[in-house]
Order: sequence, then structure tokens, then C-alpha cells
Amino acid sequence: MTQIAVPPVTAHVIADAAEALAVAAGLAERFAAGAAERDARRRLPRAELDELSASGLLAITVPRAHGGAEVSTSVAVEVFRLLAAADPNIAQIPHSHFVYVNALRQNGSAELQRLLFAEVLAGKRFGNAQSEAGTKHVQDYRTRLRAHPDGGFVLDGVKHYSTGALFAHWIPVLAKNDADQIVVAYVPADSDGLTVVDDWDGMGQRTTASGTVRLEGVRVPATHVVPHHLTFTGPQLYGARAQVLHTAIDAGIARGALTEAVEFVRTRSRPWFEAGVERADEDPLTVQRFGELEVTVRAAEALLGVAGQAIDRAQADLDDDSAAAASIAVATAKAAADRAALEVTNALFEVSGTRSALDSLNLHRHWRNARTHTLHDPVRWKLQHIGRYLLTGTPPPRHGVL
Repeated sequence: MTQIAVPPVTAHVIADAAEALAVAAGLAERFAAGAAERDARRRLPRAELDELSASGLLAITVPRAHGGAEVSTSVAVEVFRLLAAADPNIAQIPHSHFVYVNALRQNGSAELQRLLFAEVLAGKRFGNAQSEAGTKHVQDYRTRLRAHPDGGFVLDGVKHYSTGALFAHWIPVLAKNDADQIVVAYVPADSDGLTVVDDWDGMGQRTTASGTVRLEGVRVPATHVVPHHLTFTGPQLYGARAQVLHTAIDAGIARGALTEAVEFVRTRSRPWFEAGVERADEDPLTVQRFGELEVTVRAAEALLGVAGQAIDRAQADLDDDSAAAASIAVATAKAAADRAALEVTNALFEVSGTRSALDSLNLHRHWRNARTHTLHDPVRWKLQHIGRYLLTGTPPPRHGVL
């Protein structure tokens, strides 16, 4: 499947944090109802994304000077957690949208900001064309943005794991310019030479359509290019903001799985005969395990909140120390949320019993989603940075995944 026709949308403009959270809670309730069926049939959530766009949630971080609500990171984090508890596929699709709205805020020209913030406020979606396969490592990019003799630039390359691109109106492309510097080119999704292929076949997060983007001689005006390399020349929160949204998705997966396990045990599970009770939710060993799982999920949620607050504090007084503290807070929350998502989605079957393994119930989607999404940015390296910071005060490196 190639790039789908993405219809224009008209979006509500959300006024403040309270409205953003209320809208997110309402959408989450509706999205949860169809999550299992969408996963089982791999039905891509086009209608749900149009509803998300129309709600105004995709514009909540647009600066007030451009007409947006400019909510805090803490609020954006809670929006993502709510959506992910309902359907982590729908939560992951706009992850890069928020990341590249932030990139635009960081280093976009005034002209480009006026253009694209207006697009976002109108409900337009950013996708992503960032990761590449077969390179030396994840930050080794072969995609090139080269100067064109007639003016502007031309893009060539192949991107993989391009979550959101299939549903996007604009696709920010990470590339290297003629000076070997990292830049972001904001490209309309219907540009000549740009093709989006729906070839994602992951076992989890099945409906994110995280496929391939091919760029063959795509023309880009100079005004649509952001010097992304400047982001990392001083104290920055770009990486922390990107990672804390991934963390919110993992925490949401854990909460969503635990909520479904509670309902299953209350309504479908049988008690073990040795417990001597009438109902599964009266079995003392089951009660004990649910208590342990709730502590695990609440701990992850609490650390997620701490991380969001750390970013907000750093934003108010940004320097090397506050940026480092925010990155470490996010890394800590990510480690806890990863563990919570994997533990709870596995324990769901332990507490629910044999019937929960039926393929027709599709409870295994929670584990598949957790196992797939937690592969983003390995926690083992985050633990290294946390340990060094604790023992020697060494600040974490400045890059986009910490």
C-alpha cells in the first residue's frame, strides 16, 4: 500500500490544559472500545486519527504566540498516557508529530513557524521519516539533502519505521546536508518523488503503519529546512521530551493491560479449587498478585509524572544542570515504565487463567504491544547514564534519545 489520500480536516482549538485532558479522556474511552478488533484485523485507525486531529489535541503544544494552548510537558505526557491506556497504536502514531512540532519551535525560522503552526492548528498531521535500516547504528544517516543548481534542495534516501507517515499531511525528514550536518526537511506528503509504503509487519503495535518512506529527487525549498544540528550545541530538552512521550506510552500499556485483567478476573476467571472461595477475585493469591501489579504500575506512573515536572522546571530555567536532571528523570521513568509494561502484560495471563490464552480474546495484544514498543531506545544504556550521574555527577550526553 502506498501513501493514502489524507483528507483535509478542520480542527477545534483547545484553550488550556484542563480542556486538553478532558478531551483526551473522552477520546480514550471511545478508542478503547475498538482496540482489540483493530489489532486482530490490522484495521488502520484512519477514522480515529481524523477524530484526534479534529479534537485539537495535536496542536496543544503550539506556542501561544501562534494561537496554540502551549500546554506544559506534564500535560502532554498525561494526554499520551490516557490515549495509550486505550490503544497504544493510536498514541504512538502522533509521537513524531509532537517531536517535530518541538523541533520547529527549537530552530525553525519565523516564516516556517507561521506556516506550519497554522497547519497544525488546522488539524494537519506530521509523520516522520527518521530511522534507517542497514546503517552502522541508529544515528548513522545516509539520506542526503543536497543543494540544487536551480535553488533549494533535493532529498534522496530510504527511511524505515516511519510511524505516522502513512497518515500524514507533512513528513519531516531527517537528513544530512552538504556540510554533513543533521537537518530536518518538512515535506508535503504528496510531494513528487515521495512514496510511503505500508510494509510494517511487527508482531505488536500492528496498526501504527510504521513502514517505509522512499525519497527520490524530492524538491525542498530552502525555507522548509531546519538546522537540527543546532539543537544539541547547548543545554536542550529535545531528547527528554521525545523520550518522556515514549515513556507515557509504556505506562499506558501497563495500565490498560491491568485494567483489562481486573475486568477479566472479575467476570470470567474461575478460582483455583484449593483456595476454597466462590469467586476468582476472592482468591488470596490472586488478590496478592494484583496488589503487587498495582504497586508496579503506580510507581511507573508516579515516575512519569516526576519526569514531566522535571522537564517543565528545566524549561523555566534551562542550563546544563537542569537539562541533565531532566534527562536523568526521564531515563529513570522510562526504565520503570518498560519493566511495568512487560511485567503486567505477562502477568495478565498468570492472574486470569487458561482461558485468557484464547487467540479469539486477543489479550495477547497487550504483551505484543509492550514487547514491541519497549524496543525503542534500550533501557540498559539509560541505566548506564543514571549510574554515572549518581556516582560521579557525569551529565548524560546530548542527543535525541535521552
